[in-house]
Amino acid sequence: MRLTLTTLSILLVLASLSCRDKEQQQAQQKPTQQQQNVSMQQSAAEVHTAVVQEVLQATSYTYLNVREADKEYWIAVTKRQIEPGTTISFANPLEMNNFQSKDLQRTFEKIYFVNRIIGGESSTTQRSMGMPGQTRPEPEKKEISVGPVEGGVTIGELFADRDSYAGKTVLVRGQVTKVNRAIMDKNWVHLQDGTGESGNFDLTVTTTDDVEVGDVATFEGKITLKKDFGAGYFYELIMEEAELQAQ
Repeated sequence: MRLTLTTLSILLVLASLSCRDKEQQQAQQKPTQQQQNVSMQQSAAEVHTAVVQEVLQATSYTYLNVREADKEYWIAVTKRQIEPGTTISFANPLEMNNFQSKDLQRTFEKIYFVNRIIGGESSTTQRSMGMPGQTRPEPEKKEISVGPVEGGVTIGELFADRDSYAGKTVLVRGQVTKVNRAIMDKNWVHLQDGTGESGNFDLTVTTTDDVEVGDVATFEGKITLKKDFGAGYFYELIMEEAELQAQ
């Protein structure tokens, strides 16, 4: 009889431990499920759907006043045809404060730059903002031949030996092929000099100086590799804080 009671006691203890282990496992699983729900909610929150209220056309950009639920605000996209009343969707907008549009002669207290929208036009016809970004189109190599400035490097040399130039200030001369003005308080200038291959022939320069497409310009600035501006805007190589040099 004593043996039977002892056996029962052991079985009860084992059953109690088993239930406790299951409760602990369930308690550990609950936070994980909650974390997954939060993650899903955050992903969903990144997508914005809004109705276009007003359209302002400028040289390079289209400015849209949109309404999302009970909020109304401005966004900027690459120039396109879009009508008021159109429903659009976008993700990861880049917020800019006190942004001045020289074309419109207007300052936006707050505006969001959007790299890609869905709606209004076929998504296959939409273009990148021309800023650093994963979806920007590949630049076209122009028929250009510009010799290097004394003490400077060619764009081809810069890309070919990028690691040795990282963090250094260099001189580069090239012809301006594209300019995007007043983005994040800077002008974004694209230079080519005829050197470089396989996509490594177009140098992007950020500067507060102004140039025109077709100008032959010399810039001195710091070389940065793998620059991430956030919101999907990324450059493998970029020249920053550049100053235009006298010819």
